[in-house]
Amino acid sequence: MTTIEPFRYTASNEALADLRERLTMTRLPSEVAGSGWSRGAPVAFVRDLVAAWREHDWRATEARLNALPQFVTEIDGQTIHFLHFNAATAGGVPLLLVHGWPGSPFEFEAVAPRLAAAGFEVVVPSIPGFGFSGPVADDGWSTGRVGRAFAELMTRLGHERFGIHGGDTGSIVAREMALAFPERIVGAHVLQFFSFPSGDPAEFEKLSPDDHRRLEVLQRFGERDSYNQVMGKRPQSIAFALNDSPAGLLAWLLELYAAFGDHPAQLTEAQILDHATLYWLTGTIGSSANIYYETGKSGAWEETKATTIPMGVAVFPNDFLSIRAFAERDHANIVHWTEAERGGHFAALEVPDLLAADIAAFFRGR
Repeated sequence: MTTIEPFRYTASNEALADLRERLTMTRLPSEVAGSGWSRGAPVAFVRDLVAAWREHDWRATEARLNALPQFVTEIDGQTIHFLHFNAATAGGVPLLLVHGWPGSPFEFEAVAPRLAAAGFEVVVPSIPGFGFSGPVADDGWSTGRVGRAFAELMTRLGHERFGIHGGDTGSIVAREMALAFPERIVGAHVLQFFSFPSGDPAEFEKLSPDDHRRLEVLQRFGERDSYNQVMGKRPQSIAFALNDSPAGLLAWLLELYAAFGDHPAQLTEAQILDHATLYWLTGTIGSSANIYYETGKSGAWEETKATTIPMGVAVFPNDFLSIRAFAERDHANIVHWTEAERGGHFAALEVPDLLAADIAAFFRGR
């Protein structure tokens, strides 16, 4: 099937009533006194968000999202949901924007219209397994297969050549597409270069004091990325708990939404609850976890071939901090490197003005 159909979503009253009842019946866990964020989300922080979630107006969110240009199609046996914004003026390169975990295309609700106003046609799909592109119909949906499906989506929309922006998992999809389709991708702009030390001691000789500071940030991330370890190895087991308990789902999402407690206010309460509700109503938190498992099996992390297309990055201070010496080993044509003054892992939600301007600057004239 190659047809493209308009899409709208209306949650049932029964589903919303069930969510409120489960939130009311939340059984909070005990915690070690004074542990703060060191062991995960604190009880008081989650308790307050659970109380706010009971009052959250999903119908208002739903109406806002349904006002966006949403569509669905089928590619490789999988439903693909996407947003599609037409350019205000002709001439800009078509752009594919790819979210990460735990995200959705609605992260770009404020970014995509800015880019469309700047003359870019913008396509923002849901990764298979996430939200309205979920659950996955079969196994094998690694970042590589996602990239191939998104390339077909752009073909279906009439674009042989296009640019791509990605953050988190979307950054990895962008790398996969840059390697698989160098003749089609005019450039890739990402939020993170996931380029790590190879183990060669000579690599460290080139590092500056600031690079060593960034290595410390990377080390702290590696000490706390339990969600990555669990979903990369046993996604189905954790899915039972997350799909059954909204409070459990919320605490799990807070690992990245609150940056492990380093920046718990980086997203607004409404932004967190909008996305938590989306995952809950679509029942896709377990399905979204599969991309960690599938990508690990695919060998994408062991890929040593360097990209050759123009690459750019916007590094935000409250996020994983890319290290240029390692990035240049994995990307042979880095032409754009921005160090933003504010923002974090979810830059599209936190600082959409800065991110949209940086994406536009990178792609203008390509």
